[in-house]
Amino acid sequence: MPTATPYQPKADEIKALRDETSAPMMDCRKALVEAGGDMAKAKSLLLERGAAQAEKKAERTANEGAIASYIHSGGKIGVLVEVNSETDFVARNPKFAELARDIAMHVAAMSPQYLDRESVPSDAIEAARAEFAAAVPAGKPPAVAEKIVEGKLNKWFEERCLLDQPFVKDDSISVADLINLAIGALGEKIRVRRFAKFSLGE
Repeated sequence: MPTATPYQPKADEIKALRDETSAPMMDCRKALVEAGGDMAKAKSLLLERGAAQAEKKAERTANEGAIASYIHSGGKIGVLVEVNSETDFVARNPKFAELARDIAMHVAAMSPQYLDRESVPSDAIEAARAEFAAAVPAGKPPAVAEKIVEGKLNKWFEERCLLDQPFVKDDSISVADLINLAIGALGEKIRVRRFAKFSLGE
């Protein structure tokens, strides 16, 4: 029985996936072949590979990088963000600069309070957990009640933590996913170290 011919992605499909993910052309082509031309599935494959690369590089040191700025609303809102890479070579890459600016723009739009879940004070988490637990309807089994509380807590983190927030330019991915895609494309550990948002008069 003849084997099926692998899907051959068109150049514009590869370009569209590259534009959306910043992944290298060959990686985009490979993902589209594996996904049989399904753009959403190919994007998901690239995200998984970026996350796997990020995990492998997690122990590496990232002390190079850049401080990016974004000014919005006629000079009334400004953001500074420090994004680190392993080498100055990657820090000078236009894709890295684009990532840093995108993150600064996201901070301006979404006003995260914390970098990640580890940055949130434990007393703030416990206060939120207690509030959600108190709102669970009476009579719910403990396991169900706990699931409701955890679901609300995850949503609470998504609203307040930069890395958990849906990315403002593409809410099908989180800011952490955006960084993982950049790690997959640039081949180095990349991390946001800190950020600050300034609003005139506040």
